[in-house]
Amino acid sequence: MNSNGASGTRAHTLVLQVENRLGVLARIAGLVAAKGYNIDSLSVAETLDPTASQITLVVHGTESAIEQTVKQLNRQVDIIKVVDLTDEAHVEREMVLIRVNAEPANRAEALRTADIFRAKVVDVTPRAYVFEVTGDAEKIAAFIELLRPLGIQEVVRTGKVAIARGSKTAPRREARAARRPAEARAASEREEQRAEDEVAVLPS
Repeated sequence: MNSNGASGTRAHTLVLQVENRLGVLARIAGLVAAKGYNIDSLSVAETLDPTASQITLVVHGTESAIEQTVKQLNRQVDIIKVVDLTDEAHVEREMVLIRVNAEPANRAEALRTADIFRAKVVDVTPRAYVFEVTGDAEKIAAFIELLRPLGIQEVVRTGKVAIARGSKTAPRREARAARRPAEARAASEREEQRAEDEVAVLPS
């Protein structure tokens, strides 16, 4: 997943701190899609600060294209900070639920495989097991491949989450507050422009 392709693209893990406001996620996804990138995975949740959310995006692109995208995202008023963690020291995880056939002949093998990968059995029926496994992309891919011959019925993935290692911290409230005057000016300018556009289309 992280290897370079023939076109020089590779997967990049972008972590965004954003204002917890209606429509922010849709605007970010739209901006990325407008660049022609396919979003491999996306996860979002509230942070310790309830007014902010953290988004983890995995997208494919060239180094220069992703760098430009990060700069453009950082200019958005609802985005506090964007970091490309791809080449930084970080920890990443994904949680996956897998429902696999549990025919009598396959049960022992399915449970042995789950034990090797430290997967949990979270549901059991006469004909199926549901396993929960957490790990990086390579671990999850290997687990799925070993279960495939047993008959996988369904796979549900959360998408990747990532956090920088070391002493990196989220932006402080003071730094976010410093952005507010600029945000207010930008919002006011948008409202003024919208009003001018409405006047321009009124019949004379």
